Amino acid sequence: MFEERKVNPKQRELYLEKGYWTNQTLLDCWEQTLSQYPDREYVADDRGYRYTYREMDEAAGRVASYLRSLGVCSQDVVSYQLPIWSEFAMITIACFKVGAVAHPVAMCYEEKELIRALEATESKCYFGPTFFHKTDYERRILSVKEKLPGLRGIVLLDDAKPAQTDTLLLRRILETYEPLAKEQCVRGRTGQDMAVILCTSGTTGGTKGVLLTHDNVRYSEETFNRELNLTKDDAIFMPAPLHHATGFHHAIIAPMLLGARVILQQKYQCRAAIDLMNREKATYSMGATPFIYDILRELEQNGGSLPWLKFYLCGGAPVPGYLVQRAEAYGICLCEVYGSTESVPHAFVRPCEALKLGGASSGRAVEGVEIRVVDENGKDVPCKTPGEEWSRGPNVFVGYLKDRATTDGVLDDEGWFHSGDLCVMDENQNIRIIGRKKDMIVRGGENLNTNEINDALEGCPGMGDHAIIGMPDDRLGERICAFAVPCPGTQKLCLEDVISYLKEKRVPKRFWPERLELIGRIPHTGSGKVKKYLLKEELKRRLKQETKRNILEEGEENGAGI
Repeated sequence: MFEERKVNPKQRELYLEKGYWTNQTLLDCWEQTLSQYPDREYVADDRGYRYTYREMDEAAGRVASYLRSLGVCSQDVVSYQLPIWSEFAMITIACFKVGAVAHPVAMCYEEKELIRALEATESKCYFGPTFFHKTDYERRILSVKEKLPGLRGIVLLDDAKPAQTDTLLLRRILETYEPLAKEQCVRGRTGQDMAVILCTSGTTGGTKGVLLTHDNVRYSEETFNRELNLTKDDAIFMPAPLHHATGFHHAIIAPMLLGARVILQQKYQCRAAIDLMNREKATYSMGATPFIYDILRELEQNGGSLPWLKFYLCGGAPVPGYLVQRAEAYGICLCEVYGSTESVPHAFVRPCEALKLGGASSGRAVEGVEIRVVDENGKDVPCKTPGEEWSRGPNVFVGYLKDRATTDGVLDDEGWFHSGDLCVMDENQNIRIIGRKKDMIVRGGENLNTNEINDALEGCPGMGDHAIIGMPDDRLGERICAFAVPCPGTQKLCLEDVISYLKEKRVPKRFWPERLELIGRIPHTGSGKVKKYLLKEELKRRLKQETKRNILEEGEENGAGI
């Protein structure tokens, strides 16, 4: 299934020669840390679950025995759709033990998305909760079971709600299966074998399966740990979903390479997060801008501190300078990171430079990673000239699952990943992201495809031509704004009408527009493409007018009360 992976032969030889790529798998890394620090705590979550490295190894070994009983073999795929729970780490390590490829699935995936993802990966087993946050996952997976003949096992976690069927429960596996013996774990694999498939949104709709090898993941996190001077005594608080590259790499993998700890919160709540970080003495955290935005606001409004937290790594959107200053007032060093699922954070602001750069940079490349800024012809542009960001390094993915055409569109024959992001580079090799070539909205760290959202609006009563753009937002980075031409006789088309239509179509809530702007005509190029820059300018103008109007109205109200 992974025959079409794309790796430049010269780069492969270079990475092996330099020791960036090795014969070491993530299972080897796990076992090495286990032998050194068996009784150190690995993971703690806010449900009260705690596992030392030894305890996690035993639990993962029991899950691995179950997978072996299903006939799961090396390079088979195991899918799991889990909240930010400690069991996520357990199943990941179980996959490593049997040589399976881990395939974490977004909690928001509904029936159609589940079928598509599990079919494409030829998944042999699925793990998920019975219920979580108003959603019946048991009903969801069982409703698609017949459409997935290759799925050999379904396992449910019944912590949130008792199972309604006789489907196998994870706790039964932990009670009845013996841990897979070390000598029975899969051997003979190398760092170039597949480790994980992470899903990411694309510019042409739907999702793509990003193929990452053991070397890709291991090198990224070893370098990450080293350049941040992290040690076994550090503890990361992870508020981001674990199926994201951020959560998977930096919460599950990075700590285990050191013998360090990870602290998980199943559903982000700001004050509870502050209390949890203080109780567990978290030394750093990482996630999208809204997390630290909310934390700083909570501290400012309701008091408190985070005395153990040294720094917060912020990704998903450019970090404003004022936020860096606000964090510094609480002793927190706020550092922007930059990357993608295909080329996981490969540039970041070093903590010692955060105040100096003051939010004006996404940082520079980590060791072993090259960054170029190029024009439309792939030629390097001069310093401080805008261009597309390309990266190449041992961390870069090896292709999209069963989609060589799309792979070839972004991963060239020389090993460069074409990000589609526009940036400028200064004389110190620091880059600053200034926009995206891709039609994506980054809302709270999540990439949302504007084409997919726009397609969902098709057929909405009273709506003619329409287009989707990102609307600037201090907290989330961007929100979804729809521009629409009302049909004759429907001049009163409102956002509520649009939401009702999307609800009826069962479009996931994350794709719902949060603002509707009516316009007489959507501007198009001669070839039919929407001139989104003109819509952004128009939105900026309208928001400015709205702000002025609100100020005047507030002044009139205050005057009337005197």
